[in-house]
Amino acid sequence: MTALPLPTTRDAALALDAADPLRGLRDQFEIPPGLIYLDGNSLGVLPRATAARVQQVVQDEWGRGLIGSWNQAGWMALPQRVGDKIARLVGAGAGQLVCADSTSVNLFKVLAAALAIAAADAPAARAIVSERSNFPTDLYIAEALARERGCTLELAEADELPARLARGGVAVLMLTHVNYRTGRMHDMAALSQAAHAAGALVIWDLAHSAGAVPVDLLRDGADFSVGCGYKYLNGGPGAPAFVWAHPRHADRFWQPLAGWMGHAAPFEFNPGYRPAVGISRYLCGTPAVLAMSALECGVDSVLAAEAFGGMAALRAKSLALTDSFAGLVAARCGGHGLRLVSPQAAAQRGSQVCLARDEGAYAIVQALIARGVVGDFRAGDGAALPDILRFGFTPLYTRFVDAWDAVEHLRQVLASGEWHEPRFNQRHAVT
Repeated sequence: MTALPLPTTRDAALALDAADPLRGLRDQFEIPPGLIYLDGNSLGVLPRATAARVQQVVQDEWGRGLIGSWNQAGWMALPQRVGDKIARLVGAGAGQLVCADSTSVNLFKVLAAALAIAAADAPAARAIVSERSNFPTDLYIAEALARERGCTLELAEADELPARLARGGVAVLMLTHVNYRTGRMHDMAALSQAAHAAGALVIWDLAHSAGAVPVDLLRDGADFSVGCGYKYLNGGPGAPAFVWAHPRHADRFWQPLAGWMGHAAPFEFNPGYRPAVGISRYLCGTPAVLAMSALECGVDSVLAAEAFGGMAALRAKSLALTDSFAGLVAARCGGHGLRLVSPQAAAQRGSQVCLARDEGAYAIVQALIARGVVGDFRAGDGAALPDILRFGFTPLYTRFVDAWDAVEHLRQVLASGEWHEPRFNQRHAVT
């Protein structure tokens, strides 16, 4: 897809949708009528194929096949089979990536392995370095492992990372490719190269990248990677995550959760652990068959874009959508205290637009949701990090008219002041 002009009217947005070569991909999904869903960076929508597939697994494979389905229905191979499909989206090779557990658990596995490699290769390097505004669960996992291993966890601003690496003493650089708060996308190749030049390993969390932006782990020099199955991969709430280790690292150390599915021969039932070869040793417990079957439908919905140019085409549409939304907000919502915190430069922006506001950000998001425009809110710390209104653009199903209509609703919410209503200022458990 070539660069598109930004729509100046709603009819122009509709015309862009009519000319969009990816428009048919939206038909893969169950989207409630009248809903403008801009939260696929938190939970992707339901693929139409998922319910029937899960029903098949429940009724036929579990209900009739029972335990025989581990063999006859291929349940045992699900982590590798779905993993190979995700590998096509993130620049990994066949047999290098598996689906298992959660992003947090997988991060614990690869960070522990990376620290063990660093301790063997460069024992004087004792720091784990990450971005100050990295997703909190990543920082919590790193903090716990740093305490256990006698390391330090150092946090820096994104622009400070190269200088910190150059000072040395870094064992592992641990980053989320696309920042969850701002949508800023790191240069994976440049930072991986800088980490290696400093003698450090690098771990990339692809939670906000896989299925949304082109990723090439092998080309760009990553050492380890983890990612989420329920955001842009549309795997459903709590879908299994994925884990990847570069082949040069996969066999060097045990991962710390040496469960039976990571054993070289799980059904030998020997008391001693013998790790599987390659990435399969990063498995742990029994595969979540129902959840992984749903995830496979979600991954297939992304792979359907291969017929139309794949991730490059999705990326081009994503940039056009986010450019359009940000431009419309600037043109139509001026004077209401909104500040764009997502990068304007395309090369630095993921598939979301994030807006900061000093007052009422949460209530504004709730007022939009009441109107059928679903984004989400991320709290600041009252100092360096502002409150954020966050809007995700999944190019598989988001339309240009959705961007136009969402901005119109945002304009009305701000102009009318309806966000001041008490019902919009009551905090829910999930924001």
